[in-house]
Amino acid sequence: MDMFDQLSETGWKQKRGESSLSDVHGSVETRKGGPAWRRALAFAGPGYMVAVGYMDPGNWATSLAGGSKFGYTLLSVALLSNLMAIVLQSLCARLAIGSGRDLAQACRDAYPRYVSIPLWLLAEIAIIATDIAEVIGTAIGLQLLFGIPLAIGVLITSVDVLLVLYLQKIGFRWVEAFIITLLGVIALCFGIQIFLADPQWGGVIRGFLPSQEIVTNPEMLYIALGILGATVMPHNLYLHSGIVQTRKVGTSIGEKREALSFATLDSTVALCFALLINAAILILAAAAFHANGKTDVVELGDAHALLSPLLGLAIAPTLFGIALLCCGLNSTITATLAGQIIMEGFIRMKLQPWLRRLITRVLAIVPAAIVTIWYGDQGTANLLILTQVVLSLQLSFAVFPLVMFTADRAKMGALVSPRWLTAIAYFIAVCVAVLNIKLLYDFIMGF
Repeated sequence: MDMFDQLSETGWKQKRGESSLSDVHGSVETRKGGPAWRRALAFAGPGYMVAVGYMDPGNWATSLAGGSKFGYTLLSVALLSNLMAIVLQSLCARLAIGSGRDLAQACRDAYPRYVSIPLWLLAEIAIIATDIAEVIGTAIGLQLLFGIPLAIGVLITSVDVLLVLYLQKIGFRWVEAFIITLLGVIALCFGIQIFLADPQWGGVIRGFLPSQEIVTNPEMLYIALGILGATVMPHNLYLHSGIVQTRKVGTSIGEKREALSFATLDSTVALCFALLINAAILILAAAAFHANGKTDVVELGDAHALLSPLLGLAIAPTLFGIALLCCGLNSTITATLAGQIIMEGFIRMKLQPWLRRLITRVLAIVPAAIVTIWYGDQGTANLLILTQVVLSLQLSFAVFPLVMFTADRAKMGALVSPRWLTAIAYFIAVCVAVLNIKLLYDFIMGF
């Protein structure tokens, strides 16, 4: 163990164990010489996998509801959430490279079991909520494109484990390439739809400015928190701190600092791309629905049906369905990896990827199938929004440990967060906690 590792180990109650995702840990070669842009490319990829979680099907439901009901007003929430995400994801990379641990391992190694086990259970709840959103979103995408009934589509989503297994088998870079390709398809679909919708760009610009009404209006706050939960997602913090370690990083402090810079650049660029997609969903809803008096569009199926008559071209709903299906497929892969990292990191339980995927998918399919069969489209729309609020409520239990770990010099050594970054991160953590308390208060008081 080198001097840096010794320094970063002293603040942990337990020694660092085997890395999560051990089969791909350090499997991606990085350059030690040559131009900086070539070295940076070796670290490009994990950020885009994280960005998937910022545009998953659950995000669509909240963004559509926000855009159709309140126009462009909640664009400021999407921007704020994205800025928060950039800070928090940079801390994930810092934790991984500085301590050699992902967030789940760090919680296990720093806390006693009576703390780490509840944190593990909360993280698993977040994974289930994420998976429910994926199941419903993918099933709706299959229905919109191929006319497959929702209940059958929910069951079909269980076979996506084969895709995950195949991509992991042929190499982690292939996983990243697949995800980036689908992200490109999503961007193209929304670019065309925004062009067709012809939004009021003055209203779009004003929408990025904060409004006091977001906090004072309980209904708007509820949807805003749903957007927050869909944007800054708990499982993404565990995911990023794990997959960053697929890169082969040197042992010296200089090499680690360079790796941190490139990993942060990767996640920042990818999250800026995610903001464009998130904003595009909300802008499309505002321009196509709110501007035409359709202020109650919360169901993905309704949005699909209304796009053609409102935009005047039959291709619009097809593009919507394709983008939704791509989002569902992408989220499938990232949620699977996050689930593995959480289980292996917290309780050191290693399961075969297909078994882990099967367990989480069954836990997601059961409630999704019940709601789909019993309540139909309206029920699935409400369930989608509810999953995002659940994710928002879980967020503090991942954010506060992350900020505390990266601010601790005994745990991080030379890569400890600078004070200004720690101050910003704590401010974000407190804001998230306060907003969640406000949400619970409004919910209990009968909103």
